[in-house]
Amino acid sequence: MNKTLLIISGGAEAIPGIQKAKEMGLFVVVSDGNKNAPGFAFADDQIVASTYDIELTIKKSKDYNNNIRKIDGVICMASDVPLTVATVANELSIPGITIESAMLSSDKIAMKDKFFSDNISIPKYKELFNVDDLKSTIDDWGFPLIIKPVDSRGARGVARLDHKTDINWAWNFAKENSSTERVMVEEYLEGPQVSTESLIVNGDCFTIGFSDRNYELLDQYFPFVIENGGDLPSFLSEKTQSEIKILVSEAAKSIGVKNGVVKGDIVVSNSKPYIIEVATRLSGGYFCSHEIPLNTGVDFLSNAIKIALGESINLSDLIIKNNTYVSQRYLFPKAGKVIKKINGINNLRKMKFVKFFDIRVREGTVIPETTSHPSRAGLLIVTGKSRLDAISNAEFAVKSIEFEYIES
Repeated sequence: MNKTLLIISGGAEAIPGIQKAKEMGLFVVVSDGNKNAPGFAFADDQIVASTYDIELTIKKSKDYNNNIRKIDGVICMASDVPLTVATVANELSIPGITIESAMLSSDKIAMKDKFFSDNISIPKYKELFNVDDLKSTIDDWGFPLIIKPVDSRGARGVARLDHKTDINWAWNFAKENSSTERVMVEEYLEGPQVSTESLIVNGDCFTIGFSDRNYELLDQYFPFVIENGGDLPSFLSEKTQSEIKILVSEAAKSIGVKNGVVKGDIVVSNSKPYIIEVATRLSGGYFCSHEIPLNTGVDFLSNAIKIALGESINLSDLIIKNNTYVSQRYLFPKAGKVIKKINGINNLRKMKFVKFFDIRVREGTVIPETTSHPSRAGLLIVTGKSRLDAISNAEFAVKSIEFEYIES
């Protein structure tokens, strides 16, 4: 009998992972709270339960495991629910990170406290308890700063603080985006930022994904912190990249991940790398499913799935085979407008350098203000003969998409 993999997330970005698991010959069960989750159409079976509802997911997973089909592994894809995954793994006695590791990666203050105690380089940080606490911290630390929820994701509730920011608004914005109403502040370190994606195998860290984060729209969307894609391979020196990989490995050990996936956000300031935060899950934005394989030739998803099933990893499969230039960029229609028509999609299909695109808006969609990453209207991934060529191709492809709006 084929092994059964439970994927806790059925959104559009989970579909490549579901398809990969099917290619591997697995029986795939997808769990999601949306009865119309797009991932259900690609799965062998489904469980309807919110990815954030741990108790319900446990109950339904145990019922499925005991009465329908034994579950051999559990994983989440492009969904920040490591605690749900770890708790299900613990309840079913199947491979997974510990609940403690999942809790540390889900609580930014607990994570930073652990990193601080283990002497891992991080920006200065502090938990806040009211707006006066924030104002006092600003008096002590000065600007610029970043305020964020302790337990959110996708840049929800995150804002840059400087002399132009409405401090009372920023406090409320962060608090409203926290399910526990917990807020923190950290120093904003100037310098390039990178996203990493690593596989942890028996305590050893293999950082396969390494992308320069693109923040060219930071001032345009101030005070919101909006990323506009990324570029691979990194422009950073081999020495700095090596230091970052060591730092990610130390972070993974700090939170106790021995077998699993660690996604890292790092900033390099004054030539020194700092961990902003890590997540014990596969990334969104099609980074692990499309960008990493295009850039490195490594099948990241299949190895992550093997780890989730407790299967052995052939380390030769983790060797980077090539270094193709890849760029990813997002789409930003005009906020407040209603989409009348989207032009240029057929042109994208004809561009050989466009390897993937995902348009998330449709005719009739009302474009919201861009305040977090879920606000972005779509993305595309391209390749090029050089870094500049890939970036140029991405910019050309973005400009080829034209949004027409209904006049108000």
